[in-house]
Amino acid sequence: MANQMISIKELARLTLPRLMDNLVFPQLCYRDLEQDITGRKLGDTIQIRKPINLQAHDFDPAQGVTSQNIAEDTVDFTLNRIATVDVGIEALEGASNKETLEQVFILPAAAALAEKINQEGLKLYQDIPYAVGTAGTTPSALADFSAARKALNLNRAPVSGRCAVWDAEADAAFTNLDALVHADKAGATDALKEGSIGRVMGFDNYMSQGVARHESGITAASAVKVNGAVEAGANVLSISGTTLTGQLVKGDVLVIGGKNYTVTQASAPASNNAISGIQVYPALPALQDKTEVSVLPSHTANLAFCPMAFAFATRPLVAPAGVESYVTGYNGINLRVVRGYDMQHKRELLSMDVLYGFKTLYPELAVRVLG
Repeated sequence: MANQMISIKELARLTLPRLMDNLVFPQLCYRDLEQDITGRKLGDTIQIRKPINLQAHDFDPAQGVTSQNIAEDTVDFTLNRIATVDVGIEALEGASNKETLEQVFILPAAAALAEKINQEGLKLYQDIPYAVGTAGTTPSALADFSAARKALNLNRAPVSGRCAVWDAEADAAFTNLDALVHADKAGATDALKEGSIGRVMGFDNYMSQGVARHESGITAASAVKVNGAVEAGANVLSISGTTLTGQLVKGDVLVIGGKNYTVTQASAPASNNAISGIQVYPALPALQDKTEVSVLPSHTANLAFCPMAFAFATRPLVAPAGVESYVTGYNGINLRVVRGYDMQHKRELLSMDVLYGFKTLYPELAVRVLG
C-alpha cells in the first residue's frame, strides 16, 4: 500500500465508526456488551446474559408477596459467522492520502460488512411464527402498523422500545402516506426532510436492504391436512395433501386452527403426497387426524419487534501470529484488520473481518409483517 502514513491500527480505528453507522438490525437488538480478554474463533460458544422478564401481581394480604428470582440467566450463544472483506494491497496503491483511502476502501468496506451482518440478522424471521399482512402485497398503509402493534399487544410485549425494519418497497410506500407527507402541517418536518418515516404508532422505523425474502418450500399443494392425531404439547406433526410436492423449509409457517407455527428446520421431501416429522414452534395443541392446514406462501419478511426478541454479540478475533494486525472494539462491536502475505499467490492482502452471532431469545416479542 503506497500510503504508508496509514497504519493498520489507524485503519481499524477509522473503519469501526463507519461500520457502526451502517449497522441497522444489530443496533436494534439486545446486545451483550461483555468483552472477553482473549481472542475468539469461529464456532466458539459463549455465555450471554438473557434480559430479565419480570411479572407484576396483585397483592394478597392473606398470602403475602411472592418473591421472583431476578438472578441473571445466561444462554449459550454460538459465534457462528465471520463477515470479511479482503483486497489485494495493489488495489489501494492509488490511495495517496487518508481522504482518498477512506473513499476507495474504508467506506465501501464498512458498508459491505454491515450489509452482510444485517442480512444474517434479519434471517431470524425464520424463528417467528406470528405474522400479519398479506403475502405478496407490500405494506403501504397505517393499518399495517396497527396490525403489527395489535399482534405484539396480544402477546403482551413491552410497549417501550418497539421498532420495525422494512424493505425498500415498504419504506417507499410509507413515505408517500398522506399522514406523513403532510407532517409539515403539524410543524413536524424532520422526517419529511430526511425522507424517513420516523416513529409511527409506537414503532421506530428503519429501512434495510437486508430484509429477507422467504421462499416457501411447498409447491402445488391443495387440501393439506394433519396426517395422524397429535398430542397436546407436541412439536412434531405430519401433513398430507393433494399433489403435495417439495419440502418444508426453515421459516415456513403452518396455519392450524387460526394459529401460526413456524417450521424450525427443513423437513424431508414429500413422499406420496405426505411429509412426516415436521418440527414446529410453538408447541401444538391436541389435533385430530385430517385437521385442515394451510401454508403461508412466499413473502417478504419485514419485522416489527421489541429489542429483547433478538440478541446480537461480537467478540474480538484472535490476532494471527507473524502478520501485522489490530483488533478494535466499541460499544459491543469488534473489528479486526490484518495485513498479510499470500504465499501461494505471491501477493499482499488486507483483510477486515467481524466475528459475530445472532440468537432469538423471545419469539413472542416479534411479528412478521408480510410483503
